[in-house]
Amino acid sequence: MAAARIILVTALLALASSHALAFDPSPLQDFCVADYDSNVFVNGFACKNAKDVTVDDFYFTGLDKPASTANELGANITLVNVERLPGLNTLGVAMSRIDYAPFGLNPPHSHPRSSEILHVAEGTLYAGFITANTENGNLLFAKKLKKGDAFVFPKGLIHFQFNIGDTDAVAFATFGSQSPGLVTTANALFGSKPPIPDYILAQAVQLSKTTVGWLQQQQWLDIAQEYGQRLVQAN
Repeated sequence: MAAARIILVTALLALASSHALAFDPSPLQDFCVADYDSNVFVNGFACKNAKDVTVDDFYFTGLDKPASTANELGANITLVNVERLPGLNTLGVAMSRIDYAPFGLNPPHSHPRSSEILHVAEGTLYAGFITANTENGNLLFAKKLKKGDAFVFPKGLIHFQFNIGDTDAVAFATFGSQSPGLVTTANALFGSKPPIPDYILAQAVQLSKTTVGWLQQQQWLDIAQEYGQRLVQAN
């Protein structure tokens, strides 16, 4: 009887383990270069035939060049994710370069699928994140960052960076996802398509419907279009 119980328990544990390990987050091959032309719908991109993979599928150039900051926010982002670098597919990493004009702002936003590490390469930034709801409200963790500093933004939390200097600033961000996602707070609230009904927003943000309507009529700038035009790499 004891032996039978041991066998039963062992079988149940094996069954539970098989379900627990059914999802393997690690790649099952050396690489899976994204096939942008595939009609197969998967969580990510289908793999390009390995015979068609070239070294340029793993190569990106241009991060040494500043992006134009001539916009309302005074900032711009050069994003390197799986949409722009096919070799990132299934590897779980991405990065970006952020350029800031004097007093430029990377506005409050969040990445639903990734944490972020920001490294300041030039200039001085004020950067921070806001916690989820707590009994003491939403707490702000923010700090002045100078050249050589790094700062972590936890996954999914709203965060921002502001250039507090009177010279240009540059930072590089790394992400723990090939496609971290981007939700710019103001854009999502007031620029959604179709728009959120004004009476809902007015009650939520405690503003008049007239003010909410005016906000919804604005052109909300997206300086990091994650699903913008794919960059063609030079051979």
